[in-house]
This record gives sequence, C-alpha cells and structure tokens, in this order.
Amino acid sequence: METTAGRWWAPGRVNLIGEHTDYNDGYVLPMALPLGVTCTAAAGPGGVVRLRSRQAPGDPVDTTTAALASGGWSEFPAWSRYPLGVIREFERRGHEVPGVHLDLDGTVPIGAGLSSSAALSCSVAVALRDLFAPAATDTELIDIARTAENVYAGVPTGTLDPSASLLCTAGHLLFLDTRTGATEQIPFDLDAFGLALLIIDTGTPHRLVDGEYAARRTECAAAAAQLGVPTLRDVPFAAEADHLPDPVLRRRARHVITENARVLRIAEQLRTGADPRLIAPLLTAGHASLRDDFEVSSPPLDTAVTAALSAGAHGARLTGAGFGGSILALVDHDRVVEVRTAVREAFSANGFNPPRDYTATPSAGARRLL
Repeated sequence: METTAGRWWAPGRVNLIGEHTDYNDGYVLPMALPLGVTCTAAAGPGGVVRLRSRQAPGDPVDTTTAALASGGWSEFPAWSRYPLGVIREFERRGHEVPGVHLDLDGTVPIGAGLSSSAALSCSVAVALRDLFAPAATDTELIDIARTAENVYAGVPTGTLDPSASLLCTAGHLLFLDTRTGATEQIPFDLDAFGLALLIIDTGTPHRLVDGEYAARRTECAAAAAQLGVPTLRDVPFAAEADHLPDPVLRRRARHVITENARVLRIAEQLRTGADPRLIAPLLTAGHASLRDDFEVSSPPLDTAVTAALSAGAHGARLTGAGFGGSILALVDHDRVVEVRTAVREAFSANGFNPPRDYTATPSAGARRLL
C-alpha cells in the first residue's frame, strides 16, 4: 500500500572543528544533536501546498507547486522559503509533488549557530523523498537542502549542515571531505573518558543574510585566485598565505589553511581511540583563528570561551559561522556545573543576557518516526 502520510525528523548539528572550510572545498567534523525539527507530512491533491510551523504561529502559508515555479518568493515569510525551496527543487529535478501539507515543529534554537535551518530543510527533504521520490539519494537530498538555502532563502551556505543532518550516526563525528563527498564515521565516546561537550548559546543570533558571511566567501575566493589555485583547500601550507599582498586576504587564507589542518589532525587522533583531551588545544587554537584571522567572533563569544577555559574547560571555541551564536567547551563531567556557572557570571558582569546551555551527545541523522 502506498504511503501518503507520516512523521519525519532531522537534527541540528554542532561542528566540532572545521569552520568556513566547507565552501573552500575543505574538511569538516560535525556531529548531529538530539535537538531537531519534526515534519508531519501528508500528500494532497491539485498541487496544493500548505505549511504550518509551531515556531511561527498564525495563518498557514498556502500556495501551489505551480505558483512556486513562477517566482514571487519575496511574498512568502522568510522561514517558509526553506521548506518551499525544498519542494520547488524536488519538482525542478523531476520528482513530481502532487500536493503536500506540512506541519513543522523544532527544538533547535534559532540563530544559535546549531543549524536550525538545515534541520528544517532536511526534515522536509526526507519526508518528500519517502512520499514522492524513493529513488532520491542522500547526495541529492544534501544538494536539494543546500540549494533551498542558497537560492530560495538567500543564505549562501555550503554542504556541511545538510550533510551532518542527513549522514551523522549516533556516537560518532562525521568526517566529511566537502570536495569529494567522501565520509567517515569517527568514534566520539565522551562518556568513556569522563568528558562532556557543553554547548553555550550566547543568545546573540547570527544572521548569515546580513552580508558578512557572503563577504568571507568572496574574500576566500579572491585569495585562492591570487594564489593560483581553484580553492584554498589546494594550499597545503599556511606560509603560502604570506604571498598575498592584501593583509585581509592573507588572514582569511591563513585561517582556512590552518583550520583544514586542525580537522585532519583531530580526525587522525580520534580514529585511533585517543583521549579526546588531546584535541583540546586544537579546539582553542581554532577559536583564536576565527577571532583574529577570520574575524567572525564577538564579545559574547569571546567572553564565553575565556570564562569556560578559566573554569577548567580543556578546550573551547565558537561553533558555526560566528557573528553570534554558540560556543562549545570540552569539559570533565564533574566540572560541567562549574564551567556553566562561570560563563553565566561572566555574562552578568559584562551586562550580557543570560546564556543557555546544553550538554551535547552525538546523535543519529534524519529519519522517519512513523
């Protein structure tokens, strides 16, 4: 009997290391979170599309697949352009959507740098695949979700977020080569070493459509062109960035080159079963690079990192694109409360709003619930 309705779920992600490397054809090392977006979907007739979101109460968004093909995307609420973009991409690629009703509900904090948008897009993508396009591959779904963000929502993201949401497995990090698409599941059993990964949401939302993210992409492309390579992935040594005459491009290139090296080093250490405490200095070095060379940190992010390290975290760094959002801290289980308290006190002393925090465990990727 053909399935015409069900419920699907896709997670947000936290990126352990590998920031702003994905659109430079580099390496990333994310893990899926237990926080995500649930998509209840039912096929409908006549090309009618109806969206509801618990996070956007009010009237539903009503349209048709024919209307999506004709444009006019500025008329839709910003949040709806992600799922509508997914629907349009399925149709544009030859997967007919006869009509669909979607009810959405998310637990990923919006603007926290934990990829709530990819969780939204991927939850819809797996629902549409199972309802209308069972032959669609994970690779195609990743590209559909990325295109929905880039083309329809106007956010120039790479493949990191949808790859993590779709491909991660419980208890592992996802090592992804964004150029080739090759993946490897890297064990990340923090409990076995008495550790926890503390995620601290600074409460200062990042807004990738504001232009700074796009500017970094442009700067990286310019740096690669001046170095005579397709992308910064192709520059093996950070010293080569010194050949760039523009100091801004020099710093941008140095971050990407050294960040790729950090991802490779951490993956190498963890796949051999090393104590994750050994990777902590690389996490902290990644934050310094994002702060100084890539210039995407902020006073709340820096305050959170400094307070966490001072309270005993082994390593800490901003996670996600920056410009606000969250940090992660590698902490002994018995120091979590101490680190959490120290960050909250530092925020209070600096006049920042109280942060939120979560203890993250590596979770499974997108899947059908019923």
